[in-house]
Amino acid sequence: MHVVLAGGGTAGHIEPALALADALRRQDPSTGITALGTEKGLETRLVPERGYELALIPAVPLPRKPTPELITVPGRLRGTIKAAEQVLERTKADCVVGFGGYVALPGYLAAKRLGVPIVVHEANARPGLANKIGSRYAAGVAVATPDSKLRDARYIGIPLRHTIATLDRARVRPEARAAFGLDPNLPTLLVSGGSQGARRLNEVIQQVAPVLQRSGIQILHAVGPKNEVPRVDNMPGMPPYVPVPYVDRMDLAYAAADMMLCRAGAMTVAELSAVGLPAAYVPLPIGNGEQRLNAQPVVKAGGGLLVDDAELSPQWVQGNVLPVLADPHRLYEMSRAAAEFGRRDADDLLVGMVYEAIAARRQA
Repeated sequence: MHVVLAGGGTAGHIEPALALADALRRQDPSTGITALGTEKGLETRLVPERGYELALIPAVPLPRKPTPELITVPGRLRGTIKAAEQVLERTKADCVVGFGGYVALPGYLAAKRLGVPIVVHEANARPGLANKIGSRYAAGVAVATPDSKLRDARYIGIPLRHTIATLDRARVRPEARAAFGLDPNLPTLLVSGGSQGARRLNEVIQQVAPVLQRSGIQILHAVGPKNEVPRVDNMPGMPPYVPVPYVDRMDLAYAAADMMLCRAGAMTVAELSAVGLPAAYVPLPIGNGEQRLNAQPVVKAGGGLLVDDAELSPQWVQGNVLPVLADPHRLYEMSRAAAEFGRRDADDLLVGMVYEAIAARRQA
């Protein structure tokens, strides 16, 4: 069996695809995996690092909404669809699984031409154009939020890295806090704006850090690899503030933390919910508003807080995040609510949908 994954460009598309690849290989180590990608996407680094084949095709950016530019897309797509067809023919693909992004639409259209079954996974509450089109031809459609607008979709969550999906935060916490140089017993706030960091979050947390420290809260702050790591002189006896450029073991960071201040990308929301880590979500103020929609269900369930980027300030953190961290009972209830909303088995459920799509085509 050979599965072609179409989900490149950003980590939000690539990580679920790689989690599915890992799950497919756990089910059957002989499964062939090829990921479609473009020269400029993060997949050029992430896919080979995980040991999977990457096949590059030309990038054709899609408009987020119907615009006059949409008329030019079919002509620009012809070459990249042909390139995707060649990959499917070379690998003798049994299924194409798409996650959105530049490579998804040509992957879907190439699969449709060749009669290869399609499975679509949509991570965001507001689906992108590629997945809207792909879902029309799909044997199965999986979504990450229960109120998705895609028709006949199955709510499964987002496929997560196995280290995240199986994380026992309480058991790993002593090891995790030691790894980051944190106190083993103090309430801990994790701050991260994603893989590249977020200047707004960085500025606010650096301003409010002394207040949190004086209140008995320690901070682990991933500032982003391209941002300057602040120089910190922690006073003796004060809870530590630990800024780092990047965290490559998010499982340990989640285990070390009691709460997180972060953006609301679909992957972030899914991971925090799965491991039961409450968060203060600050949706990115650009785009089509999908980050707010991503966070709303878990916040409504009681597993987090939500604040607009423009409203985030040191005063807001002091008035809203600090009281949660200082209240063990509230932290417990929010953690439980997040965990009840989260899904840890999306990778295995998506594997099942791939097998179903392949079986249905063979029986047709």
